[in-house]
Parts: sequence; structure tokens; C-alpha cells
Amino acid sequence: MEQNLVTTVLLPVALGVIMLGLGLSLTLADFKRVIVYPRAVAIGLGCQMLILPAVCLGIAHAFGLGPQLAVGLMLLAASPGGATANLFSHLAKGDVALNITLTAVNSVLSLITLPLIVNFSLEHFLGEGRSIPLQFSKVMQVVAVVLVPVAIGMLIRSRKPSIADRLDKPVRIISAVFLVLVVGSAIAKERANLGEFFQQVGLAALAFNVASMAVGYVVPRLFRVEAKQAVAIGMEIGIHNGTLAIAIASSPSLLNDPVMAIPPAIYSLIMFVTAAVFGIVAARQARRADL
Repeated sequence: MEQNLVTTVLLPVALGVIMLGLGLSLTLADFKRVIVYPRAVAIGLGCQMLILPAVCLGIAHAFGLGPQLAVGLMLLAASPGGATANLFSHLAKGDVALNITLTAVNSVLSLITLPLIVNFSLEHFLGEGRSIPLQFSKVMQVVAVVLVPVAIGMLIRSRKPSIADRLDKPVRIISAVFLVLVVGSAIAKERANLGEFFQQVGLAALAFNVASMAVGYVVPRLFRVEAKQAVAIGMEIGIHNGTLAIAIASSPSLLNDPVMAIPPAIYSLIMFVTAAVFGIVAARQARRADL
């Protein structure tokens, strides 16, 4: 009964609250900023949507992950960056405005790219017949849970910025509470296998996390994007929206597979440590450049 309550009620509510919180931090200017940073945005999106899934696929095969764990890791590659990337980017002296723009654009484009990548992963690792058909009802469900709360949050921000400011902290706290409940639920259901799962996917999750940040920083630098923007892209790509991935994996109306939620749960714990290390190194380099 408790598990049904978590999966059928708390998961959709959690997604809605998280997306509302994201919307409260966005404005139309965040989308218009694409015109200001066209090259950085294009490279960031290319890394996120083209390079990262290929890297993740290679890591899943290199570590010999089981089919469900491999799909769970690929689900992370398909998920947009988390709002936490903005905070880490700020601490690392990155371009936070670019982070916000990438988060905004990624959140919209993921409505298309996420189902495509997940369907490819299901067919590749689990065989034909396991893909999620892109039915109109499914697309509308994702829109309702993801895009509508973002639009409501943006509307509040544009019309009543003072209310948006007051709601920001409570929504973040509620999102954190939902994250704990969702992760706790996934872990509780698979607690007997958790040690084995961590052995199987822990190193793969770490490798994917480090690879994500490396791709996000190195590729833009190769294209002569300035260091501040490269740090922002590295954080945006390295800090995935683990809660979204866990919710999609666990939801009865979507993947309905708690095992697939394990890689995002483990990744969500690892990424804060690696992001902090990356941020410290990037901040030191920025200080040296200013001297």
C-alpha cells in the first residue's frame, strides 16, 4: 500500500513540484539568451544530446552492466541538467546565466529526446517489445507533468516576482523531501540486492559522472569557448536531474522498474562529491587567471 502511494501519488507530485521550482527560476530572457551565446549553447546541447548518450552506452558495455541497470544509466544520459548545477557553477566561477539558459532549453528539448533515447536503450539492452510507444497520450502526460508546472512557475515569476521569491525556498525544501522519499522508496524495495547493485553499477556511475564533466568542459574548450562558459557547461552536463530519472524509472505509467532507478540514485550521491572537486579546481584556475 505504501509503495503504491509513493509510485502513484508522490512521484507525479514530486515531478510537478520540482518542475514548478525550475519554472520559478526561469524567465523568457533565459530562452532569448540563446541569441547572446549561440556557440556555447549549441556546443553544450551537442554534448548533452549527442556525445553523452554515446559515452554512456560505451560505459554500460565496458562495465558489463545488466540490462536493467544499463537502461537506468542511459536514462541519466537522457535527463536534462539539474537546477543544482546553477549553484555549483556559481561557486566554481562559471557562467551561471549560461547554465540557466541551458537548463531552460534542455528541459523543453528533453520532451522529444528523452523518450527517443530511452526507447533506444530499452530495445538495445532488453530486446524488441520493451520500448515505450510515443503515443499522443504519453506525450501529453509528460507535457502535463513537466512542461505545465514549468510554465506556471515562469508565469508566477513574470507576473509576481515577489511571490516567486517567497516560494523559491519552500519549493526547494519540498523537492528535497520528495527526493528523499523517492530514493528511499526505490532503495527499500530493492534493499536485498542493494549491495550487489552498488558493486555492479557504482564504478560505472562514477565513470559516467567524471566522463560527463570532462566532456562538458574539454569539448567546449577545444572549440575555443572561454573557460568560464566551459565550467558552466561541465556542471550542466555533469549534474543530471536524478530525481526525474528515478521518477521515470519507478512510475507505474512509465518504466515501472525499481531496478532501473538504482543507477540514478547512486549517481545522485556521487555527483555532488565530484562536482565539488571540479568546482574547487575550476575556481582556483579562475583565481590564477585573474592575478
